[in-house]
Amino acid sequence: MNAVPQVTIRGLARFTGSLCLVCVAQALPRVASPHDQTHRTPIAHTVKVDLSEWKVQLTPALVPAGPVVFEVTNAGNIPHAFEVEGGRLERSTPQIQPGATTTLKLDLHAGSYEAYCPVGKGSHKMLGMMNHLMVGRTKHSSVMSGMANGTEGEHEHQEVYAGGRADEAYSGGRAGEDEHDGAKMMKVVGGGPVIQILPGPFPFADSAMTVIQNRPPDQQADLTHKAHLGPYSNNVAKIAGDISLAAIDRGASGDSVSGVAAFTTQDGARWKVVMDRVQTKDIPFNPRFGGVIMGLFYHGASGVHTPLVPTIQSSLALWAFAHLYKNDQLVTDNAMVHVMLLSRTRRTSDWALDCWDCSERPIEELQLQVTAAPNTPPFDAPGGFLFVNWEKSSGVRVSL
Repeated sequence: MNAVPQVTIRGLARFTGSLCLVCVAQALPRVASPHDQTHRTPIAHTVKVDLSEWKVQLTPALVPAGPVVFEVTNAGNIPHAFEVEGGRLERSTPQIQPGATTTLKLDLHAGSYEAYCPVGKGSHKMLGMMNHLMVGRTKHSSVMSGMANGTEGEHEHQEVYAGGRADEAYSGGRAGEDEHDGAKMMKVVGGGPVIQILPGPFPFADSAMTVIQNRPPDQQADLTHKAHLGPYSNNVAKIAGDISLAAIDRGASGDSVSGVAAFTTQDGARWKVVMDRVQTKDIPFNPRFGGVIMGLFYHGASGVHTPLVPTIQSSLALWAFAHLYKNDQLVTDNAMVHVMLLSRTRRTSDWALDCWDCSERPIEELQLQVTAAPNTPPFDAPGGFLFVNWEKSSGVRVSL
């Protein structure tokens, strides 16, 4: 008889056993390894952003590293936008109209990021629309990292958040300045020809209208009226006068001003304005930013304050209360004053406004506006206000 070689039987047995093991392995459910878990698609975390005049609110202000979706709502009364900046990243939304919402999706590494409104070449940011977002590792991600490395116990409590604590996020103030730090002082002296601006039509009403149309209906009506007969006009008269002041910007609060302006208007009346207090309250329609602020880009089409002024760069802007005298008689102790040392807006031949965007011009025009306080009679002057420019003025920053 033919004998089957023994080696073949044993080989067949080994092959059959291996095949059975393969079948069993394929039938069993697959167990994910720790390495697989670390490569799952990360969950996007949501940060709700509320923009308003003049702050940025983040909820929450601390998130894990990875994908983040910002749900941005403009809860203010004027257009805003939202920008995130940190490391090599700088991304922003388009401009957002009041009441509208948009989203911004980013993939963020651990660290500290600025979150701010970029409207007005940083003016909204300077006025307080800036906050900080902290991005770091959560407890969950630390544990997963530990599992992958076989050191769960060592990594369980390593909840490191780069850039500081979440409760250190800034809100309010100007460009994140602490109200006790960074105080700045400027001394300003008026010079050159002095002109009085009288009521009249705004020469760039058509350009301003594109901005006015995005305002609420009540603001549209007020601004449209002022475009036809307001204080920013080419109806001017040469007069004589002097002004000097000192202003201190301490950040979010504690500003101060001291100064005197004296001038004789077109009708021969002698006026004196004694500034001794800053004012911080808003007026209807357009926020008065309050106190003293330096280096502001605004007006015109900048998205900051009224469009019925050409777009300008100011080295100093302040809002104050003053004692007002006419022919040596006290008119009020509560006159409202706005002063700007700004880029030139008027041509020297006839002092007419001659640019819609004047932000690149030399800063040498000193502007003084004096109006009556709310619910008080207008002044005995054309249009009920006083508006005077010193066309060749200077300001000097002083160390404190």
